[in-house]
Amino acid sequence: MESGEQVGVQDGTGLPGGTGVPDDVERLWMPHRMAYIKGENKPANAEPGQDCPFCRVPTLSDAEGLIVARGELVYAVLNLYPYSPGHLLICPYRHVADYTELTAQETAELAEFTKQGMTALRSAYNPHGFNLGMNQGTVAGAGIAAHLHQHIVPRWGGDANFMPVIGRTRVLPQLLTDTRELVARHWSADAASDTPSAAAADASGTDARATAGDIDSAVQAGE
Repeated sequence: MESGEQVGVQDGTGLPGGTGVPDDVERLWMPHRMAYIKGENKPANAEPGQDCPFCRVPTLSDAEGLIVARGELVYAVLNLYPYSPGHLLICPYRHVADYTELTAQETAELAEFTKQGMTALRSAYNPHGFNLGMNQGTVAGAGIAAHLHQHIVPRWGGDANFMPVIGRTRVLPQLLTDTRELVARHWSADAASDTPSAAAADASGTDARATAGDIDSAVQAGE
């Protein structure tokens, strides 16, 4: 045994037995990320149906499927593995892989939902910016290439800190269920008022703005 090495034992502290050298590095255990690493929820094939999560989600309730808004041809849903709080996906109901295969009506509603999603996220969280886009094909980074989906990723200054860059860990300061409820509420409020997002945010009350401030601070601090 090397100098300084300790052997762990089951001593009632809840720590497992094992061996290692103590250091000054903290560990943030995130076992739920193993689902993503192992490919959970990825379809076994490219066919439409219940094996495709983007085909299956619309058959669930909004709460169960994390759906924020439903349109006639497309819907908005939270990313189950978000890059940042409020990370939305805009998906056509129809199982289609390539952007050029969308109809004119689907293209128009996808664009309109992208605008509405940005407005709702601005009202709910006051992000500093957005990343918008879609990965076309597995080689381009699409996790589920068979069913087209557009990303709306809110961004804050300082969100690319040591946690995701060095620690390869994304820290989300809000549960997905709470995020869905908040964004859906702002989506509905903004759509009903048909006013600029800033006015809708002012009308939404101080409780939502306090939440936005908390998210802003937590993302920048990596907490």
